[in-house]
Amino acid sequence: MTTSSGSGEDSLIARYFKPLAIDPGAFGLVDDAAILKTSGEDIVVKTDAIVEGVHFLPDDPPETVARKALRVNLSDLAAKGADPAGFVLTLALRRAEDAWLAPFARALGEDAAQFRCPLLGGDTVSTPGPMMISIAALGRVPAGKMVPRSGAKAGDRVIVSGTIGDASLGLDILKEGAAAAALAGDAAAREMLIARYRIPQPRNALALALREHASAAMDVSDGLAGDFSKLCAASGVSARIDLPCIPLSAATAGLLERGIASMAALISAGDDYEIVCTVPEARCADFAEAARQAGVAVTSIGTILAGSEAPRFLDEQGRELALKVLSYSHF
Repeated sequence: MTTSSGSGEDSLIARYFKPLAIDPGAFGLVDDAAILKTSGEDIVVKTDAIVEGVHFLPDDPPETVARKALRVNLSDLAAKGADPAGFVLTLALRRAEDAWLAPFARALGEDAAQFRCPLLGGDTVSTPGPMMISIAALGRVPAGKMVPRSGAKAGDRVIVSGTIGDASLGLDILKEGAAAAALAGDAAAREMLIARYRIPQPRNALALALREHASAAMDVSDGLAGDFSKLCAASGVSARIDLPCIPLSAATAGLLERGIASMAALISAGDDYEIVCTVPEARCADFAEAARQAGVAVTSIGTILAGSEAPRFLDEQGRELALKVLSYSHF
């Protein structure tokens, strides 16, 4: 891939990623920096990396790896009420192979266009270890309107988007675990759960509703129980979560009913990439209507309480679910 006018890295960038850099501030990737113009907004900055063998499997399709790499960052922007503005990419590869890079770049470009988040720049490096894709995403919010983790108040309702636990079961299927055997005859359920693991659905359509109505929010990436506990700690509050209210897909609910999945595992597993937020009671109806118009399902699952105790997760009899692990942890 080396050309007489530049290095192999230059050729790789020109071939696969220059076509994605459509924002004028990216300068066609011929510079080593970019310009992001603003009009009085605040800029929200978020970075997340995904690593082969940790966040995606070695045989996952390059298209799904690309989409996951960008979407996990878009999910964080959504939780802050930010509209995507652009991203920079660091790609660490063992080998530069067209068979992998071409579909990766194509899918990345499709998602960049779909979510209006253009590539602004980045870096490509070689590695002897696992493949790694790191993205830093930038978003815009009106000045002073970013939704923090620290704004929840006693009396607020706790609301979550989408469904919880699907991705963890998708990973279990890919690893030929208990869920794979239980759904051996249900191809549609298997495919849905695998897709939830491989291709997150960031809730960027909720950004405006969150800015206008939520007091606090964060994305659910490492597990609902652990991530929501972080929100409560940042806000200096406690909460009661009603486990029967937590939204589950039909496939996940079926596995829970059969004892293949447990509620403790579903709310502590990672890769949901949903939004958990708190909304004052008086604004809940407006938030629900804004979410409906945005095409995103949301469910009220509990209430914020005064105090500094950890949130309590209660079953239908009011008994607290003991959680040995709150969320996925890298270390």
